[in-house]
Amino acid sequence: MAVIAVIDYDMGNLHSACKGLEKAGAIPKITDSPAEIQQADAVVLPGVGSFDPAMRHLRSRHLVEPIQKVIASGVPFLGICLGLQILFEKSEEGTEDGIGIFSGTVRRFQSEPGLTIPHMGWNQLQLTQPHLALWKNIDENPWVYFVHSYYVAPTDPQIIAATITHGSQTVTAAVAHQNVMAVQFHPEKSSTAGLQMLSNFVEFVNRKSAQKSPVSASSQH
Repeated sequence: MAVIAVIDYDMGNLHSACKGLEKAGAIPKITDSPAEIQQADAVVLPGVGSFDPAMRHLRSRHLVEPIQKVIASGVPFLGICLGLQILFEKSEEGTEDGIGIFSGTVRRFQSEPGLTIPHMGWNQLQLTQPHLALWKNIDENPWVYFVHSYYVAPTDPQIIAATITHGSQTVTAAVAHQNVMAVQFHPEKSSTAGLQMLSNFVEFVNRKSAQKSPVSASSQH
């Protein structure tokens, strides 16, 4: 079974994400150890809260560079909620630099009559990368659960994997590029669709691990 490092940096309840990964057939390991993160079959970066405290906590635990390295190495990586936002360069929520995996800014919803901020509750995804591994066996426009006041605005629109509409604003709800997938919503709180997405991620991890196994075996001869 795949061992998935769930990064602990004091930003949110990690246990609901771990339960979802366990149901999907993985072994989640809550950790803030750079060595354990680099040794895992995959990495999940969850998070609830604000951008600046998240980045300060990551830096205080010397985790920014290990995250950058593990992503660059091709290890499957899933960001959830705040774990999506801090993958970008900066946020209107604060002044700290983000991890910088993706170019772009985290922006606040613009106020408009009748619009609730934060955007809280169920909303329907519009999938823009329909063949993404994360969306396997998912309805075309699944309902998922959100709690956020900010959204990511990527410089490169090609990494956008799903959008939502809130009021008159259509914004990014998920991004994906190569081994990195990240979502603004909470899959662990999104009922059947969310659990299917976590299962899809674990399946993606297992497939990647299987592809590496023959190389490892041959290198021992």
